[in-house]
Amino acid sequence: MATMIGAIATSHGPLLSMPPELWHLRAGADLKNPSHWFQGRSYDYAALLEARAPGFAAAVAEASKQECYAACQRALDTLAERFHAMKPDLVIVLGNDQREVFKDDLTPAITIFGGEQIENLPLSDEQRRRLPPGVAEAEDGHCPPEGAVYSGAPDHALTLVQSLVDDGFDIAVSNRLPKGEDRQHGIPHAFGFVYRRVMRDAPPPSVPLFLNVGVAPNQPRVARCLALGHALGAAIRRLPSELRVVVVASGGMSHFVVDEALDHCVLAALAGRDEVALRDIPESYFNGNTSEIKSWLPLVGLAASASLKMKLIDYVACYRSEAGTGSGMAFACWE
Repeated sequence: MATMIGAIATSHGPLLSMPPELWHLRAGADLKNPSHWFQGRSYDYAALLEARAPGFAAAVAEASKQECYAACQRALDTLAERFHAMKPDLVIVLGNDQREVFKDDLTPAITIFGGEQIENLPLSDEQRRRLPPGVAEAEDGHCPPEGAVYSGAPDHALTLVQSLVDDGFDIAVSNRLPKGEDRQHGIPHAFGFVYRRVMRDAPPPSVPLFLNVGVAPNQPRVARCLALGHALGAAIRRLPSELRVVVVASGGMSHFVVDEALDHCVLAALAGRDEVALRDIPESYFNGNTSEIKSWLPLVGLAASASLKMKLIDYVACYRSEAGTGSGMAFACWE
């Protein structure tokens, strides 16, 4: 029986990978975005600004943004150090794909990648030009300029798939990421960020697990994400006994509209393994990019299966506009 020795969860996003002097690029895109999801409702920027009056002018002052950025970098450094100290033999990475690899020809709800190699490939110049403002500038934060290749774990991926199927989960399997002119050819940024920033481009063999948390209509619901954590804990126990396993979750918290109340509610429930509180959050609150919180939810069952306790390294509300757009950034470990 393998041992799950720890877990790590981190937000990802452009604000973590480019200096605050460039955050206005993402704020400019927010002004043009016709659909900002906040607490189950969609707003255009003007309506959001009115709804969140008096607004967040102080939070978007340059000094405030610099403080937030510095706090996030300290937290990420701490996670990288914790990960290095764990010395795992195998890593399972939970993350999502934002139409980077999976397109409307096929969008699986849950996919396990079992390839021998995991490629982290830089985008072409043409692909960079098609990115929204402020996204290309953060590209180096999740993919080295020269690219990288990490070791997969095909045999262990197969064990995980078989165990999850036995427990009633219908798992899609990919041993080679789909390619095409309009697709990213390497691992998506949710995964690339943790390989690069937390595992410092030197990961042990790993198994990426894609959760389609954000693309309608087949997103796993909160209850399913929680159940997946319990089933994944059982699957890890079926791996070879000598393995030391760490799970890393990538995504969240609330964005592109920061909802500090929601974030603190989720973090408290995660720390207390309170599945009832998490199931009580309306599914509509997980519309938009806030859906990435669901990548953290399996950690409740996983932590319970291994008797791990959560430690919140930091929570930082990173605002980039007066209407409260930005990202709630959270960093945690389970040991």
